[in-house]
Formats: sequence, C-alpha cells, structure tokens
Amino acid sequence: MATVLRAGFVYFAMVLGTGVILGMVRVPLLVPHLGERWAELAEMPIMAVVIYWSAGYLLRRFPGLCTPSRSLLAGVLALSLAVAAELVLATLLQDRSLAQYLRSRDKVSGLAYVLLLLVFAVMPRLCLPAATRRGNGLPHSPS
Repeated sequence: MATVLRAGFVYFAMVLGTGVILGMVRVPLLVPHLGERWAELAEMPIMAVVIYWSAGYLLRRFPGLCTPSRSLLAGVLALSLAVAAELVLATLLQDRSLAQYLRSRDKVSGLAYVLLLLVFAVMPRLCLPAATRRGNGLPHSPS
C-alpha cells in the first residue's frame, strides 16, 4: 500500500506541477488573446501528453504498481489530490464559495477538463498492458 500512496503523490505532483507552469503561461499570455475557453482548450492536449508520460514514468519508477488494481488506485488517489487542491485553491485564493467557483467554469472547457481528469485517473491502468508486454513488466522510456 505504501507504494501506491507514494506513486499517487508523485503522479499528482508531476501533473499538477506541469499544470501550474502552463497556467502561468496561459493566463497572462493566451487568455487575453483567445479568451478563457480557447486558452484552456489549447492547454489540454499538452496536459494529455504530460499525463501519458507521467503514467509511464510511474510504472517504471514503481514496479510494484504494475497490477491493474494498484495502478488504478494510484490514479484515483492522484485524482482525489488534484480535485482537492483545485477546490481549496479556488475557494481560498480566489475568495469565493465552492458554488461560485463551479458556476464560473466555462461549460465547454469545463466538460473537457472533467473528461481529462477522468483520463488522468485511469491512465496508469491504461498504460499497464503496454508495460507488461515489454518483457520485465516495466515500460521503456519514450524515445
């Protein structure tokens, strides 16, 4: 169980850290020109690649994670941490209620974001078949 907890925290930190860095570019540079919706949508393919690479790294770094249940559990833990962090930051830093924050989300980019969060949760499990086909149960580094 300790491996799942460590892996979930690492996965969360990798993806959240990238999201924070991209947000620092998106908000001042893209939002004024494209608007909130299109700026968020433009960031999502990059985040999808980061999620994929991070899940592969997780399976290489934590070999004990290479089972269907453990890989899924690590992804769900990372998702829980990500949602909690977003809601805490949105309510504390932006000084608004949870309901206000949820109502402020764009319906199109918000739905795409929720779908990407679901992909984030299951990606370690989705990468697992490729990892186990590579001989020693671990995926190789992307070339």
